[in-house]
Amino acid sequence: MTEHDIELSVNGTEHELTVESRTLLVHALREELGYTGTNVGCESSTCGACTVHLDGDAVKSCTVLAAQADGSEIGTVEGLAEDGTYAPIQEGFQKEHGLQCGYCTPGMMLAANDLLERNPNPDEEEIREAIEGNLCRCTGYQNIVNAVEFAADEMDGGAEAAADGGEPVEGTRTSEDERSESSRRTKQVEGDD
Repeated sequence: MTEHDIELSVNGTEHELTVESRTLLVHALREELGYTGTNVGCESSTCGACTVHLDGDAVKSCTVLAAQADGSEIGTVEGLAEDGTYAPIQEGFQKEHGLQCGYCTPGMMLAANDLLERNPNPDEEEIREAIEGNLCRCTGYQNIVNAVEFAADEMDGGAEAAADGGEPVEGTRTSEDERSESSRRTKQVEGDD
């Protein structure tokens, strides 16, 4: 089997490794470099559990050969938090109950974070479109949408404060009460069989 010497920058840390030609990026990240937050699900680009950022774009790492990523900057779920502080998307998933079993969560967070980097104030339709390539068998998606809205509000509040030279302010797009009411209505609809 042909091997390749490659260099990857993962969450800002430089790595040099040797991989076989057939090694997928997801396996290089998990097995060679220890970034186990990136999950292996379908290995056919269906579920999105393996989503990472590759040179600034959200990609399913089960569809990229590690050798193709040579010289690239990779972002994984482990790189979202800085200095032990949750990133807004992580805080949103926690506060809005955007996870249950958690298997899809790393990929879901990275897909959502990709959206928020491109569009800091998405509407619900844009959020649903951004995460449509990521499957979740547990939550019914509404709490995930709420989590992304929460993150957008947090990021927007931080941006407003930075522009004003002050402390972060609470976002105003969707209130926590509105998200809770939306979540309650969704649970009622899902429960009506």
